[in-house]
Amino acid sequence: MTHRLTDTQAFWLGHLFRAYSLGQSLSAYAAHQQLDFSDLMQWRQRLAVQNIELPPQHRPDRFVRVEVAS
Repeated sequence: MTHRLTDTQAFWLGHLFRAYSLGQSLSAYAAHQQLDFSDLMQWRQRLAVQNIELPPQHRPDRFVRVEVAS
């Protein structure tokens, strides 16, 4: 199903796609773009509820393999 986006929906969806394409967390992207992080998160939720396809979310590795020299 395709949706015709409002200007506001397109604005926030564009920011979500840009953040994920850069491989950034949403909090880092929001800070860099001087966006309110809570607004970005609310719009991500709103768009999802409206069945608007969201970009795949970037999930940075939480653990990094390290080698310990003995």
